[in-house]
Amino acid sequence: MNAAYVSALSALAGSAIGAMASFATTWLTLRNQERATLLVQDRARREALYGEFIREASTLFGDAFQHALDDPAKLVNLYAIVNKIRLFGEPETLEEAERVMQRIGETYFAPNKDLSAYADIHHAGDLDPLCAFSAVCRKELAIARR
Repeated sequence: MNAAYVSALSALAGSAIGAMASFATTWLTLRNQERATLLVQDRARREALYGEFIREASTLFGDAFQHALDDPAKLVNLYAIVNKIRLFGEPETLEEAERVMQRIGETYFAPNKDLSAYADIHHAGDLDPLCAFSAVCRKELAIARR
């Protein structure tokens, strides 16, 4: 074989290998960036969802303390949020959200309470049905941050 052909083939092979290496590096970089973006978006979605649940549950729990459940439609938004948690959240977070919903329901059907009677409470968990839920959310979001 002619030496000129060998050098030309070597140059072409080197160019092809360089192009393939560049392509592979670019592909891997884009793939990792896309994965990181999806993880950030998922975490942001969970943060927003859990914040929405906390706002809605807090409002309903406060209402349940002093009112009976005269309109079951009040609970519809909370049920919708819990079902979104079923889609995106971890099982432990869902379990705590369902526990909060149950506690709100129990509070609505219990006799109305006078808040001045709770002045001697020393632990926030006695009045805060969201304490355990918030702790589970914090743990889940910390794991999602990694």
